[in-house]
Amino acid sequence: MQENDVIVVTGAAGFIGSYLVGYLNNLGFNNLVIVDDFSMERKWPNLAGKKYVHKIDREQFFSWQKDSNIQIQAVFHLGARTDTTEMDYAVHKKWNLDYSKQIWELCVNEHISLVYASSAATYGGGEHGYSDSAAIAHQLHPLNPYGVSKNEFDLWALDQPECPPFWAGLKFFNVYGPNEFHKERMASVIFHAFRQIKQTGEVKLFRSHNPDYKDGEQIRDFIYVKDVASICTWLMQHQPENGLYNTGTGHARTFKDLVRAIFATLNLPEHINFIDTPLDIRDMYQYFTEADMSKLLAAGYDQPFYTLEEGVGEYVSNYLVEQKYF
Repeated sequence: MQENDVIVVTGAAGFIGSYLVGYLNNLGFNNLVIVDDFSMERKWPNLAGKKYVHKIDREQFFSWQKDSNIQIQAVFHLGARTDTTEMDYAVHKKWNLDYSKQIWELCVNEHISLVYASSAATYGGGEHGYSDSAAIAHQLHPLNPYGVSKNEFDLWALDQPECPPFWAGLKFFNVYGPNEFHKERMASVIFHAFRQIKQTGEVKLFRSHNPDYKDGEQIRDFIYVKDVASICTWLMQHQPENGLYNTGTGHARTFKDLVRAIFATLNLPEHINFIDTPLDIRDMYQYFTEADMSKLLAAGYDQPFYTLEEGVGEYVSNYLVEQKYF
């Protein structure tokens, strides 16, 4: 991947997509084609100051590509319907499965390298562990239609006889960081906890409904969005073995750890209250996730991950307190 290459980023107005656009800009990659549904005005600040050469509506992208005669070298396909509370599978199928198949087929036909967003939601309750080995993909049972759609595309990709010259499906764990102001209910716990602390001086966390876990000790693999952008870029530049790659830190932490890091960053006393997990997500709630990062590390990725305290500290101090975008 060279600085003058044409690079497509789908989902470019969203949280991770807009961060990746800025991250690529900082590395000298400005020859970008950004693709998304740009009608949502609350996403527009995510792209302020970003450098790109074409801005294409997601519905028009394939016809634009066909008519443009522009040779694309790489696609970061991060666009998706990410609402885990959306129970209509048809919505997820359209954007997370069918659209992704079109992206794949374009990359095959035009010999374009592809990095796409999968999700740790594919692992369901974690009964089969959190290995990104292709061998267990068919055994997974996601807990919601979003996770099902992501796993269905992973399975489809693994079964394809024709592939892009390089491809990697990234199973994002709990990503947090700047440019998620627009996500509302689907924003990270850090975003919501910061807002609660500023407004009330306390944080509400979900009570545990699992006897194996104490309140606030539900465990997640939280990964700072800067590390996600680093992994995406590294994979496209180094192009190791094709396949699925976990995108977490490999070190899960509790929600108590997370909110304590926010209180510490703000130099405020800890005040945590527990509330019942909403009924519409209670049966699909994951109590433990932790990425097995051995495949990515074995492929040669050697950049240190932000610790939870480091990532929360930077996010809260530099972006949330200042109400800034990346």
